[in-house]
Amino acid sequence: MARIGEVQAPAATRDALARGRLRASLVPDLLVQARRIVNTVIAGWHGRRKRGIGENFWQFRPYVEGDSSRIDWRRSARDDHTYVRDREWEAAHTVWLWADPSPSMLYKSTGASVSKQSRALVLALAMAELLSRSGERIAWPGLTDPFTARNGAERIAAQLMHASDLPAKPDLSDIRRFCDIVVVSDFLDPVEETMAWLDVLARHGVRAHLIEVADPAEETFPYAGRTEFTDPETGDKLTAGRAEILGDEYRLLYTARRHELAAWCKRLGWSFTVNHTDRLASDALVRLHMAMTADGPQSGPAASGRAGMIAGGDQPRPTVGGRAGKISA
Repeated sequence: MARIGEVQAPAATRDALARGRLRASLVPDLLVQARRIVNTVIAGWHGRRKRGIGENFWQFRPYVEGDSSRIDWRRSARDDHTYVRDREWEAAHTVWLWADPSPSMLYKSTGASVSKQSRALVLALAMAELLSRSGERIAWPGLTDPFTARNGAERIAAQLMHASDLPAKPDLSDIRRFCDIVVVSDFLDPVEETMAWLDVLARHGVRAHLIEVADPAEETFPYAGRTEFTDPETGDKLTAGRAEILGDEYRLLYTARRHELAAWCKRLGWSFTVNHTDRLASDALVRLHMAMTADGPQSGPAASGRAGMIAGGDQPRPTVGGRAGKISA
């Protein structure tokens, strides 16, 4: 049977320096790709989307007694009502960005156009570009402190290129209330471990937006016959004589993992989105934009086009030791 997918070299060595060099070589091209994606969605990107302190016009609304806003007499002269002019809230907001650097993210099947790591970095850099253009403060846990700059994406990209070895899971305890964080990963660790890691955000009142990057082969399980699965985290191997008999149970476990994580996010008022590496990255950005600009608790997985939405098929992928593995015939 032909090989369906594999971990992208040189990360198969599990050498931190090799992975760092690979990431550094990817970042410049991925930054260009991220900007291209941003330019396709920027027309629909609107900063705070609520009235407050700022310079840009937001809306006219009827005047009510005791309103401290200034009356717009020109607009009021058009009919029998008195209107005030609202400005858009432009206070800088802090958004943390993080893309999973673990070896399992290097997986790419023949049905995907990019590896999961490549897609995750593109999404993170695209968000950095969008937020920087909007004047927001951005940061990367374990890499940078919050900062405001028009070239925010370039600054984060430069830091990523020179980072020798990023932690598999950074410390999130310094992220405080009223901040947002975008976490891009395949979330293949046991759900309990993921929840324990992110629980500090819930306790600190941080609003999180999880983007699960999934390879199509990991969902559909297109394996048959003798197949070898390798865990990129530990190097453990599992050889299946007839891989197809594992498919139904695997898909059931994979779906349960995703739904449990999505339901947990919904209870916390967080958003959860799935982005597939054989589809457009801009799909995830549009959903993320809607989640971040929504007021109040997020809608949850059942909401169409809003936070908590699960995009794409809810089906499994091969795991060894809780992570996706290299797959060869």
